[in-house]
Amino acid sequence: MEYNTTRNHLIMKEYGRHIQKMVDYLLKIEDREVRQRNANGVIELMGFLNPHLKNVEDFRHKLWDHLFLISDFKLDVDSPYPIPTRETLKARPEKLRYPKQYPKFNHLGKHIELVIDKALREENPEKKQGFANAIAYYMKLTYSNWHKELVHDDNIQTELSAITQGELEFNNRPFVKHRTDNRQDRDDYGDRRGYRQNFGGRDNRQGNRGGRGGGQGGGQHRNNRNFKKRY
Repeated sequence: MEYNTTRNHLIMKEYGRHIQKMVDYLLKIEDREVRQRNANGVIELMGFLNPHLKNVEDFRHKLWDHLFLISDFKLDVDSPYPIPTRETLKARPEKLRYPKQYPKFNHLGKHIELVIDKALREENPEKKQGFANAIAYYMKLTYSNWHKELVHDDNIQTELSAITQGELEFNNRPFVKHRTDNRQDRDDYGDRRGYRQNFGGRDNRQGNRGGRGGGQGGGQHRNNRNFKKRY
């Protein structure tokens, strides 16, 4: 009986023990042509055992890299791709440099400053006006997202003029619906206050009728009848 504790370390578990034994056998083949032919067969088998790699770009390059990794970079065969080394595998990646941006107006962000700069450089008056209208809409939308009330258009124009030194002015009224505004755009049923009043009056008439029919007993009879209708 052979236990895992007596076996060598499994380098890549996704390929299994048999692939690693095949790679160990490749290292013992002395004839280079035979070793190359068997290495190509192992590559085909590795691709068959891992079909998800076919959806990866340059999946055969990845298979060849895994083959050399399983052999501990000792396999001497020809590869259609650059042969990796131990140094390239253990090399640490370069530190990722995050862009450091310091917006002048934190409540608007950095991207709106880029749009404003592009709008100021625009020479076409129609496009420049379109930029101004879009910037005003974004400013009003940002204010609505971070506050509990809508800002007036005059305040937006004042702040836009202060940012652009009076070079940009919007000529439309940017409509932004606030998240706390539950009013619907259109009402197909008209005014419902009359309906509610009539409904309430009907309940009152029933209550009065019940009172005339026996005071408290009439009202209790009406409640029981409504209870039966509901259930």
